[in-house]
Amino acid sequence: MSKDHPKPTDAELAILQVLWQSGPSSVRQVHEYLSDDRDTGYTTTLKLMQIMSEKGLVRRNTDARSHIYEAAIAETDVQQQLLRRFVDTAFRGSAMSLVMQALGQHQAGSDELDQIKALIEQMEQKQQPPQ
Repeated sequence: MSKDHPKPTDAELAILQVLWQSGPSSVRQVHEYLSDDRDTGYTTTLKLMQIMSEKGLVRRNTDARSHIYEAAIAETDVQQQLLRRFVDTAFRGSAMSLVMQALGQHQAGSDELDQIKALIEQMEQKQQPPQ
């Protein structure tokens, strides 16, 4: 994610996840989706989305009576930024420690293990110099 965008708060991240999943949405649509999981007032959702617009996390289309918001940053960019920060702070920059901890705490199925092996093979191929 570009350095122009601040790290979203937990509440902002919840809103971004709705927008990534549902696409451009009104405040009411986002609020209804969020209210399934949490007790948040409509005006709170509206204020958060206005702040997110000022921060550059979402874009607001004001052409219609009901303003439509869309994510201004890609989900993968946010995930990468948050993961880098998490690895740096919780695992002292060691991706291996993160992976070992995750695999040690989770019973991976054979499909997941196959995907992990394939990813490792891809990474190894990228590291080998061309012959």
